[in-house]
Amino acid sequence: MTAFADVATAPHPGAVESARRVPGRLAWLRERGMGATVLVSGISAGFGVLLLTATGYIATVLRADPFFGDSETLAAVIGILSVLLAGVAVYVGAMVTANTFATIVAGRTRRIALMRLIGASARSQRAEVAGQGLVVGAIGAFGGLALGTVTCILVVPLLDRLVGIDSGYVVAQPALPLPAIAVALTTWAAAWVGSRRVLSVTPLQALGGSVEVSRAQVAGRRGRTVTALVLLGVGVALLALGVVAGFVTPLGVVISFFGGLLSFTGLTLAAPVIMPPLLRLTARAFGRSAPARLAAENALRYPERSSRMAIGVVMGVALVTMFAVAAESVKVLVAVSAGGEIDASFAGMLDSFAAVMMALVGVSAVIAAVGLVNLLTIGVVQRRRELGLLRALGLSGGQVRRMVLLEAAHVTVTALAFGLLLGVAYGWVGAQSLLGSVRIPPAWSAPTFIAPALPLLPVLVVVIATAVLTLVAAVVPTRLATRVAPVAALAD
Repeated sequence: MTAFADVATAPHPGAVESARRVPGRLAWLRERGMGATVLVSGISAGFGVLLLTATGYIATVLRADPFFGDSETLAAVIGILSVLLAGVAVYVGAMVTANTFATIVAGRTRRIALMRLIGASARSQRAEVAGQGLVVGAIGAFGGLALGTVTCILVVPLLDRLVGIDSGYVVAQPALPLPAIAVALTTWAAAWVGSRRVLSVTPLQALGGSVEVSRAQVAGRRGRTVTALVLLGVGVALLALGVVAGFVTPLGVVISFFGGLLSFTGLTLAAPVIMPPLLRLTARAFGRSAPARLAAENALRYPERSSRMAIGVVMGVALVTMFAVAAESVKVLVAVSAGGEIDASFAGMLDSFAAVMMALVGVSAVIAAVGLVNLLTIGVVQRRRELGLLRALGLSGGQVRRMVLLEAAHVTVTALAFGLLLGVAYGWVGAQSLLGSVRIPPAWSAPTFIAPALPLLPVLVVVIATAVLTLVAAVVPTRLATRVAPVAALAD
């Protein structure tokens, strides 16, 4: 029994140096993945602060405009956007965090099993992981709050000069800490959700290494599949209801918002089932070389690992595309209402508003990028023995690096295509449910059907950014993949 305790409490070889520099109880903060979670929490909280400030500033500027100042509908639309966009920031951060902790728990399988073997309960182990999520969430969230607030205080005067007005907007609003509080709590909840696999770890797994759920095990999860289908069905129904309600009131977008959350959550839960067929189609475009076939098989063999990496990219692409499609659809609608030509000042206002919203939502893509790099890096670290075996069997370092790069390419290309489709659908639903009942100038007619329009430039930017993300995300993992000698990796 003492021997097992010694093994369970002994630090990982790669963490010995880290433990020397960090106090014992906080040594886990040096574990790979925790720093990225702090960063995601910080970006999410800062994102929320920027969203609240940006929408508040836009509302202040529009109220000062004699053309729009008396519009109660416009004020309501801006207020709704502020709340919904802050909710999107929290949701994206929570999804990335849950995926990160799920991957961390998979890497801790052996340690958790050893602790179970010497008497620790699964619930205590899960509570430990969730507590770590709360700590890193609070560190990141309140750091993001401070940095975001300082940034907004510096940027608002610059915007006043750029626009040519004195808005008098005060950044320090009572609601400003809410994103940080929400991010800290959702990070804790996401860590709890991501650590659910702790409950299924058995003491016998102490004999193995990190273990991901296989394709056969995923196929056998009927309960999760049924839950995903229910959420997806309810979400789609709410999206449809939001579109119908949007012909009567702009509050239809609130219904659509919850429909979007539920439907996307359903897609996320079903991702280990949905992604393998899509990944199999993508694999055909990468040829039949040994690294390409190994990359394709690795992506398919453990669908949970692949879907966790893909879903963050899907979220980022879908969000950016959604706002681009919504803005372009409104612009086309105004052009039709004006008889084919938009007033220059009105077009400029629409473009400025779309640019601000796209820049803000683009931060969610950064969150997704951090998640992808983090998960890909953790995955390579946890597969040291597998990669060492491939090197021992004759694969060169270059071939292993190409395999890891192609794995990232499989995931990002598939996620790009899926995210573009979802973004177009969500963008049209959002525009229709928000503006279907609003009188559109210059004809001022309502209710209005808004046909979806696809802006080519933002889509091209998304495609290029995804290609760059693939290369950047693979830099650290490809180096780690060949840094350790095959004999040392097999000895782990």
